[in-house]
Amino acid sequence: MSKVLLSFIIPAYNEAARLGNTLGQVLPYLAAQPYPSEVLLVDDGSADDTAAVAQRYFDTHACPGVAMRVLSYQPNRGKGYAVRQGLLAAQGEVAVFSDADLSTPITELPRLLASLLAGQHDVVFGSRALDRGVVGVHQTWLREQSGRFFNRIMRRLTGLPYADTQCGFKAFRLASLRPLVQVAVLDGFGFDVELLYLATHAGLRLLELPVAWNNVAGSKVSLRSGLHSFWEVRQVRQLARKGAYAGVLAAAVATRPVTSALS
Repeated sequence: MSKVLLSFIIPAYNEAARLGNTLGQVLPYLAAQPYPSEVLLVDDGSADDTAAVAQRYFDTHACPGVAMRVLSYQPNRGKGYAVRQGLLAAQGEVAVFSDADLSTPITELPRLLASLLAGQHDVVFGSRALDRGVVGVHQTWLREQSGRFFNRIMRRLTGLPYADTQCGFKAFRLASLRPLVQVAVLDGFGFDVELLYLATHAGLRLLELPVAWNNVAGSKVSLRSGLHSFWEVRQVRQLARKGAYAGVLAAAVATRPVTSALS
């Protein structure tokens, strides 16, 4: 296979039951694209057969132009840890991570890739809040209100201006992002905020844009993990104040090219 352009990362925890449907959409879509790609299924210490199901699917569904890998470890560490392992292992020029339930359909991928491939942005991430009309199947009223409250707290603690940091559909130019991934520490659902905070303060070019989204039953976000996300956002602020990110951010600003575009 020629050099990989796109790494498509799927963090998964106890997703054996729906992986067939997910991979059945992802692999044919990527195989139909004009660029070489890879799919990385990151098994986050699942208690079911997530890794085995994914490997069997990959072994029996070869797709021209699409490499396939399973990364697996124990014990369960959290979605943030899983995404970081995928980003560090990715071999593409651009990496995208997507929730295993495909709440944002893979057909939205070109919206994320367009400005990355044109060299206009370094990070492009999907949003449900910029245009509420993109949401087809809504979460419960309580979950939606909790999400809006989380966003208000996130803005106050970090100073980030974004309307939705938690949508599980984000794309990155790996050359710009990888040094930041290496110093990120949050393992839970607050990891999105940390990555966007680091990217923003490293001087990367970020774009938030609306993407189609549908709530899918079986969310791994529990009340406990939701509350932990608030604590993690506070931790981002504390780490920044202690200077934990200062070195990598200074290096990123000093070495970032004025212009950059993928060939």
